[in-house]
Amino acid sequence: VTVLLAVISVCTAIGAWHWLTDPHTSAVSFMQSLWNHPFFAIASICLVVLFILGVHKRVIAPSIITARTRIVLGDFNMSCDDTGKLILKPRPTTT
Repeated sequence: VTVLLAVISVCTAIGAWHWLTDPHTSAVSFMQSLWNHPFFAIASICLVVLFILGVHKRVIAPSIITARTRIVLGDFNMSCDDTGKLILKPRPTTT
């Protein structure tokens, strides 16, 4: 999911660069300029559809959950890896 969002974002950015640097863009209508740049138009539509489907939430949410879990587990001298596997740390020595 992360890779798909990244690829579509890069495609949209590249298409936008070509669309904005085209000297004919300002001379024609908006719809005609999109018709002249189908790569940008299709990538933009795909990006909007991905955001409507909530793909950005699926990318961000796991990292937030993992970070908060690590904070709580730190109080108990534990942690977890990115897959959720519990990591037991050695007990601190009291001298």
